[in-house]
Amino acid sequence: MPVPGLMISAPASGTGKTTVMLGLLRALSDDGHVVQPFKSGPDYIDPAFHRAACGRASFNLDSWAMGAGLLDTIAAESAGADICVAEGSMGLYDGVAFAGATGHGSSAETARRMGWPVVLVVDVSGQAQSAAAAALGFARYAPDLPFAGVILNRVASPRHERLTRLGMEAAGLTVLGSLPRRGDLKLPERHLGLVQAAEHPDLDRAIADYAAFLRENVDLGAIRAAAAHGGVKPHPTGLPRPPAQHIALAQDAAFSFAYPHLVEGWRRAGARITPFSPLADEAPAADADLVWLPGGYPELHAGMLAAAETFRAGLRNHAQSRPVHGECGGYMALGEALIDKQGVRHRMAGLLGLVTSYETRKMHLGYRRAELTAPMPGFDVGAALRGHEFHYSTILDQPDAPLARVSDAEGALVPETGSRRGNVSGTFFHLIAQDDSGAGGQPPIAAGDPPRDI
Repeated sequence: MPVPGLMISAPASGTGKTTVMLGLLRALSDDGHVVQPFKSGPDYIDPAFHRAACGRASFNLDSWAMGAGLLDTIAAESAGADICVAEGSMGLYDGVAFAGATGHGSSAETARRMGWPVVLVVDVSGQAQSAAAAALGFARYAPDLPFAGVILNRVASPRHERLTRLGMEAAGLTVLGSLPRRGDLKLPERHLGLVQAAEHPDLDRAIADYAAFLRENVDLGAIRAAAAHGGVKPHPTGLPRPPAQHIALAQDAAFSFAYPHLVEGWRRAGARITPFSPLADEAPAADADLVWLPGGYPELHAGMLAAAETFRAGLRNHAQSRPVHGECGGYMALGEALIDKQGVRHRMAGLLGLVTSYETRKMHLGYRRAELTAPMPGFDVGAALRGHEFHYSTILDQPDAPLARVSDAEGALVPETGSRRGNVSGTFFHLIAQDDSGAGGQPPIAAGDPPRDI
């Protein structure tokens, strides 16, 4: 029996869908429902908030990076749940220009594939009946996409709500709730998005406040009824296999951006995962087959990492005979140095020659497809990988042999090729899945095309 579900989306980023998502997860859980959360797209941070809200691990669903089998496998995580609730990324129809593994990476594609009706969170600030025109456009833009209704957000007054509801009713749109403007219900943010769940000073209390807010202003019964019209029909093929049998995985405030489906796949395949904290100056397990440093915020903790002699010595000892791999922040930590936003240079592990700087920030954001020109843990030369890159660092020096030929979602080469030196490798992109579909709809990259920085 398929598990019913909903997609919480919005016309654009910054409309309040995360507040709605977290409040809805907690409210449904408090009512005795087993809720399975998902995140549409390549977000690194939101799944941890979802888990905190409902007590169940959240997983990413990404149509650009994931093939059909992997999407179905991840959808099967809903087994045993009463309802699925997915949070979209950016605007409902936002995605890239060229199709990837199964699509363009939009929340609409995820909702359509899973059969989840869309709940559109609409910021009605500065408008009333006019908000209905925009919402009606979203509802009719893709006639085959199920549309449950709208939640009005940032409503200024009872009169404002009344006028906005009149517009929605005239357009034939169901209003599932109306949220008054509240400036105190914001989660703290930094340059990569929300402050991580583990760093929030009182996350449980904040989520409880969101749940109470939604319970007062949203028709939860109508939300549950709308979900009954969708449902997941999974045909799982298996999660990604582990790159080693015993993996020492860095886990702390500086290294936390590991995709849940990857780590869960490693565990289920029988891999032993031993966490350690570089910020606590811990060395990786001495008997590990592989050390994996995920992304995170090393730029905020560069001084502590520079002083972590036990961590650095453990890495160097491991790298003499066994592989070490870093992603984004982990890659930077494996380099020679990291320059923080004040211009202070901090020594890193020195296993690669990479030097990066946050002194002058520049955003690097987007999907990445990599064709390996050297092996990395779990993959041979020639393997094609799909991932996502999001950081603000600038490369000052990248002297080691490139790890891969890396292109963006439009097929243009990018200079963030990753590096390899001996048993040590690193990439700026976060791995999502191996690409077994060829070019996946991307235009071919012509030999000699120059890299493009985005």
